[in-house]
Amino acid sequence: MSEVRAGMAAVSMAGHDTGRYYIIVRAEDGYVYLADGTLRTCEHPKKKKLRHVRIHRRISPEIERNLSEHGELKNEIIKRVIKEYRSKQEV
Repeated sequence: MSEVRAGMAAVSMAGHDTGRYYIIVRAEDGYVYLADGTLRTCEHPKKKKLRHVRIHRRISPEIERNLSEHGELKNEIIKRVIKEYRSKQEV
């Protein structure tokens, strides 16, 4: 299994938030910390077990650029990327 990194998209597969899209803020010890930019911000990410999410390994170029320039994610960028990702999935 390849490494889970910050910036990857994830969809919750278990819990009350099933089907909700997130961006991984960080990953450690079988857990991922997820943010959606609105309810779950970068400052207060949701902790979820790795087996309870489906990870999409592709990282958005916008998020990749933001991580390389600033070293952290911003809620506005997360919201925009999730909106774009969701619109592509509905097609």
